[in-house]
Amino acid sequence: MLCRKLLGSSRCALRKGELKLQNVRTAAHFTYLPQTPNPALGDTTKLNMFQSINNAMDIAMEKDSSTVLFGEDVAFGGVFRCSLGLQDKYGSSRVFNTPLTEQGIIGFGIGVAAAGTTAIAEIQFADYIFPGFDQLVNEAAKYRYRSGNEYNCGGLTVRAPWGAVGHGALYHSQSPEAFFAHCPGLKVVIPRGPTQAKGLLLSCIRDQNPCIFFEPKILYRIAAEEVPVSDYTIPLSQAEVLREGTDVTMIGWGTVVHVLLEVAQMAHDELGVSCEVIDLQTIMPYDSETIEKSVKKTGKAMVVHEAPLTQGFGAELAARLQEECFLHLEAPIQRVTGWDTPFPYIYEPFYLPDKWRCFDTVKKLVDYM
Repeated sequence: MLCRKLLGSSRCALRKGELKLQNVRTAAHFTYLPQTPNPALGDTTKLNMFQSINNAMDIAMEKDSSTVLFGEDVAFGGVFRCSLGLQDKYGSSRVFNTPLTEQGIIGFGIGVAAAGTTAIAEIQFADYIFPGFDQLVNEAAKYRYRSGNEYNCGGLTVRAPWGAVGHGALYHSQSPEAFFAHCPGLKVVIPRGPTQAKGLLLSCIRDQNPCIFFEPKILYRIAAEEVPVSDYTIPLSQAEVLREGTDVTMIGWGTVVHVLLEVAQMAHDELGVSCEVIDLQTIMPYDSETIEKSVKKTGKAMVVHEAPLTQGFGAELAARLQEECFLHLEAPIQRVTGWDTPFPYIYEPFYLPDKWRCFDTVKKLVDYM
């Protein structure tokens, strides 16, 4: 049992009665579960997540000649290859590199969006979005409000690779969604895989409000599935129930959704517990109706995210559920999250909310008296 709890990214060995940890790193702390495509969306092709994001931007640029894509190194495809081939297809006036200035990238995006252009700005890592924080929260988010809707920058979408990747350490692993969820005027979206990435990104690009689209970078290549080739969107501010259940509600977004799906199966097989798994998808403005309906049914809830515990977005969800579902709750709402420390390198397996921590929390909820 103790070996099992020392996480899937390390291997335990017993030598001379002592517990030792062998330095073995695996590709991921979860198993990716591909989505079955919706037949109503027509033909599909197998894409990983960076390819589906590329496909979404390709469609957006083809159908809207005002669309421009810019950021550090996007001209040759970007660090993660999400913009590969787009400059060749649409030219250097529509897909172009910027200087290494996040504040400048977002400020430029606000300006061209205010002038009527559809702007897709790439920040190379979400960890480096903070130099542009003032531009996002004091300019982009407030542009429409301060002008009485005379002008706005609703055509701006900011993309950024987000979350743990297995070896990113403190400057390439952060999950900063809660910082931006606190700011009225911005929409914050995080997909769980290629199908959602394409549909949600197209929704963000076409939405008339500035959007921040965080992309779980560990999924860029691990996540592959049959993705509809058509131009489709997925509604923002709409959570998705991925697995129905009656005993415990589990809420997550991005990578941890796959952890929760595995935990739900474990709970069914080992405990006989029925878990409902919800992918929030849009962090702000979020779908409170879906999660409240679920918790009123199950009476028990847990929220899981990679970001630190204190003031993480799970705190907002826990507060809302306590306010709206109090008379239905049968146990305290639980949060399983990263710790209140900088994101570690060699201790990443112990930092992340893996399936064993989540499974233990399910048992805690079920056993609560």
